[in-house]
Amino acid sequence: MKATPALDYKALYDEQKAINVALRHELDQLKKMIFGSRHERFVSSGNNPAQLTLDIAVEEVAACSVIAEKKIEYTRATVEQKPFIHPGRTKLPDHLRREKTVIEPAHIPEGAKKIGEEITEELEYVPGELYVNQFVRPKYITPAKEDGSTKVAIAPMPVRPIDKAIAGPGLLAQVVIDKYVDHLPLYRQMQRFERAGVKLSYSTITDWVSGTCKLITPLYEALKAEVLQSSYLHADETPIKVLDKEKSGKTHRGYFWVYNNSPGKLVLFDYQQGRGEQGPQGILKDFNGYLQTDGYQVYEPFDKKDGVTLLHCMAHARRYFVEARDNDAARADYVLVRMQQLYTIERQCKEKGLTYEQRKEVRCTEAMPVLDELGRWMKEQYKETFPKSPIGKALAYSIERWGRLCLYTTNGMLNIDNNPVENSIRPVAIGRKNYLFCGSHEAAQRTAMLYSLLGTCKLHGVNPFTWLKNILERTPTFPINQIKELLPHRWVATQN
Repeated sequence: MKATPALDYKALYDEQKAINVALRHELDQLKKMIFGSRHERFVSSGNNPAQLTLDIAVEEVAACSVIAEKKIEYTRATVEQKPFIHPGRTKLPDHLRREKTVIEPAHIPEGAKKIGEEITEELEYVPGELYVNQFVRPKYITPAKEDGSTKVAIAPMPVRPIDKAIAGPGLLAQVVIDKYVDHLPLYRQMQRFERAGVKLSYSTITDWVSGTCKLITPLYEALKAEVLQSSYLHADETPIKVLDKEKSGKTHRGYFWVYNNSPGKLVLFDYQQGRGEQGPQGILKDFNGYLQTDGYQVYEPFDKKDGVTLLHCMAHARRYFVEARDNDAARADYVLVRMQQLYTIERQCKEKGLTYEQRKEVRCTEAMPVLDELGRWMKEQYKETFPKSPIGKALAYSIERWGRLCLYTTNGMLNIDNNPVENSIRPVAIGRKNYLFCGSHEAAQRTAMLYSLLGTCKLHGVNPFTWLKNILERTPTFPINQIKELLPHRWVATQN
């Protein structure tokens, strides 16, 4: 009889153990998504021993070899605490309209003289007002000539944002701001208008949004050109459901590809029907400079493109170790403490208002030693972990991308992470929970246009309603070759 080969029970056990650890981690992550908090705040156990308890054996801690550490110190000024004195009620803004109500005493003694008055202010509100603009154009007729002909004189109508529409620039701006800044779907806006006694059809209000987007399309193109000419971009993508007439009863999963220029405070949304490399490859075909992304593989070809330097996001790498804490707290915490040191250095640079050159110098002297030591430590620890375990995957992710994760130290303009573009995406996440989907692929691209321009307003502290209303009043007659002067960051200068 043929001998049966002996089973390698140790290898089989290790394999099953790795599968068990991976499944437990996946279950924990699913529970966290459904029931738990999603914040990634990390407090080192060294700062508060009672905060974290490492439920592992002493032998396992010993196996997690820790080499020499570099202690980063900084001076924090201690401010003497003084008794808090309440400043009183905040003064209401002077620009608000005042309605005065004078309350005289019930009985004023004879001969009494007024010596002053007590003024108490309360903040009041009435629902937003819809009103009608009437354009009255007198008509004049000239006396009849010998041949009996006459002429009628009448002033031309002022240029309006959308010809023959009943909506003025202020109403058009408010509808757009309500949906794309305050996340109020159009059907809820219709309900609000109806409460005010004005009934509007859904097709009418969607035509207003479409007409507004058509009017500001040249502005979007000008913003796109300016963003793509910059030398540093953050890139990320986020899904959006879109109705597709070719998919009856189902929505298509489209994507907003978002590009943020953090030094110039500009953001650009570009809608694509898929998540493939065609999206960034198409729009960034002429881009030259630094491109910061997460580890998504569609960005990899840019690493081989002349003129483009690809770097990665430390926050994404850090996220893997936060998720791995339940699997291997000792190793995960070791990495998180070092990353916390790196972010402390960045915070200090920001608080001191350092220039790009000064920031680069600080990073080279303080951050690079931490990164060098951490990179070596990760490679050593990876040999002692299961590759498919959460901690193994976290180490592998960072080791594979370590050079690009450290690249931010070579230029003071660069960010340690991709948070600027992720912050720009947040309004989309809130908006799609309210309006659920875009009505078509064309509507999704119009949405991308509005998120780009209104997002840039936010980055520059511009009131989006004031900007959009003014733009809708001026754009129809504004010279197209000067249209970039109406972009939010330039428009501010024209208002001073």
